Amino acid sequence: MKITVSAKAGFCFGVRRSCELTQQAHQTYGRIYTLGPIIHNPQLVSRLEAEGIIPVEDLSSLRDCVVVLRSHGESPDRIERLAGAGCRIVDTTCPCVKRIHTIAKEAAVPFILIGEKNHPEVTASIDWANGPAFVVDSEEDISQLPEMEEAAVAAQTTCVRTHFEEMVSLLRQRIPRMELYDTICASTQQRLAEAEALADVSDRMIVVGGKNSSNTKKLFQACAQRCANTLHVETAQELGEILKGVSIGENESIGITAGASTPDEIIEEVVTLMSEMDKNIIPQTEPVEEEKQEAEGADSNFLTEFEKTVKSIRPGQTVVGTVVQVTEDEVCVNIGYKADGLVPRDQLIDPKETYNVGDEIEVEIVKVNDGEGNVLLSQKNIVARKVWDDIMAKYENGEFIKAVGSAVVKGGLIANLDGVRIFVPASQIAERYIEKLDQFIGKELTLKIIEVDKSKKRLVASRKQAMIEENKRLKEAVWERLKVGEVVHGIVRRITVFGAFVDLGGVDGLIHITDLSWGHIDHPSSVVKPGDEVDVLVLNLDPERERISLGLKQLKPKPWETAQVNYPTGSIVEGKVVRTTTFGAFVDLEPGLDGLVHISQISKERIAKVEDVLSVGQIVRVRVLDVNPGSKRISLSIKEAADMLDDDNMDMPMDEFPMPEIEEEQIPETVEETAEEAVEEAAGEAVEAAEEVVEAVEEAADAAEETAEE
Repeated sequence: MKITVSAKAGFCFGVRRSCELTQQAHQTYGRIYTLGPIIHNPQLVSRLEAEGIIPVEDLSSLRDCVVVLRSHGESPDRIERLAGAGCRIVDTTCPCVKRIHTIAKEAAVPFILIGEKNHPEVTASIDWANGPAFVVDSEEDISQLPEMEEAAVAAQTTCVRTHFEEMVSLLRQRIPRMELYDTICASTQQRLAEAEALADVSDRMIVVGGKNSSNTKKLFQACAQRCANTLHVETAQELGEILKGVSIGENESIGITAGASTPDEIIEEVVTLMSEMDKNIIPQTEPVEEEKQEAEGADSNFLTEFEKTVKSIRPGQTVVGTVVQVTEDEVCVNIGYKADGLVPRDQLIDPKETYNVGDEIEVEIVKVNDGEGNVLLSQKNIVARKVWDDIMAKYENGEFIKAVGSAVVKGGLIANLDGVRIFVPASQIAERYIEKLDQFIGKELTLKIIEVDKSKKRLVASRKQAMIEENKRLKEAVWERLKVGEVVHGIVRRITVFGAFVDLGGVDGLIHITDLSWGHIDHPSSVVKPGDEVDVLVLNLDPERERISLGLKQLKPKPWETAQVNYPTGSIVEGKVVRTTTFGAFVDLEPGLDGLVHISQISKERIAKVEDVLSVGQIVRVRVLDVNPGSKRISLSIKEAADMLDDDNMDMPMDEFPMPEIEEEQIPETVEETAEEAVEEAAGEAVEAAEEVVEAVEEAADAAEETAEE
């Protein structure tokens, strides 16, 4: 008899994770409850219940206790009820199922889930939808859907792919636009494919798993179509009852697979049972009755005790053994089986490592019998499998992986992750085409897996997709963080004629040229340059058009607010002539702050035209005659500056020139104070002017009366 166990038999990633988290919660809190059976396996559920992990269906009985959400997930309403009852929730929902919840919740159009209507995963997932939601599992279900122009479509994680594709094809005939999400669990599909392939070459097929398990039922149906002699059993005991008295041929091939909720120990019990049956396939010559009784009497106790110490093993199983012998070529390990195991040097994680008798090492069963009665073992397989399982978990969760570029090949780049080769097509290296790929050799790359061939352990990944998704996440994070009126830090990335673009950590904002400086500037490059780090004020946010308006000048005081402090009356300062008129010249003291040199203050001698003495762009030294922030006027004098500067200090640098002391009362506390003073002064002048007009009118009236009398 040849016994073959499917490599993917038993717990899937989601179920194993759920069971482990449940056990951890039990160790931490003691007695806990699960919403329904933690998995579709009555044997394991009964054992867990005896330990204090109690399955319940009625939420009303749960209050102030620890409740586990199983891998199938739960509806938001039931979760909210538990929280309201003071329950501590341990969420073990499968990441693949949570992805369906997110799709349903975020769908802006009707949500359609292809799956079994009464399956707990489906009933929980459909409740996460914010809008209209429907479950379809047949052509009749689709025909009863209401009219809709568009929809988001996903699948139950254990949906058979051929059925999913058939349903999608029928949906396309009714719905013009669909957002299609492939949410079928990759490990479930792999398990089904391996079971079908095994059934094709087996004389007898055994499917192990709960009778209520949807996943196991589908495995049984698929295997039964390919192997007429297919059995569905829950336990090895049930299998033994079925096969009692059944004759199995010496050359028969037996295939064994198991559903995603089947514990490893039940699979091992089934394999052991079939192995024990294999011992008696070819009967030996019967001894005479007396000899037989004598032999049985002598060996019965020995065999019984020996069998108690022997564990059952199968290819792919991981065990911990003890080193009993070390040679140049291999390490011999006692794994508690009736034969020792051998680890060839090339199957050790580090062939140069020294192993001593008595050391414990973890190994994988490669072959139960290598042809010489020994068990063939491997350490490398464990590491490779763990790396692969970790990669698959990240793939199923939609997470990125990090690998190092190792070689350039035709059509792309090979990256390596702990011995696993990953192909990155040239078109998936970056958002723009990159000709020389050797620049990525030796560099760590963040990748998203886009294609998996589990049978050949081949991966195709995209750096471009990872970059796009990461940039999207960064943008969303920045948009959530930004608030109008807040000061943020950024880096100037690009300069244009109309402003400067600043990177805020994933998104760019624009400082318009008018918001760079309080004064007029001809080009943004006169204020900032690419690479400058700047603090800017968020002026406006437009999420719909993804536009962010920033201000730089707003973080600096307005020139007129500090004019009296920076340019006290009587001080000598330097400026540039920016404009000439018939009555004088305007001198730029700083951006946004000009002063007027009246024509009478330009030279000691009378001049007819300002242009005869001054030209635009000329640097001049001036004396401050008066500063009026309220009216935004500064009076300057070149003539008086020249009178104060003699030959000794004519060339003295401006920062060394003595400044007059400013009396504290001269400095307004705020711009508003300055403005108020200016308004009061203007009002006083207006009153005086009005009084003069009234007096003039009265005098004119008196003169008119006198003329009339004459």
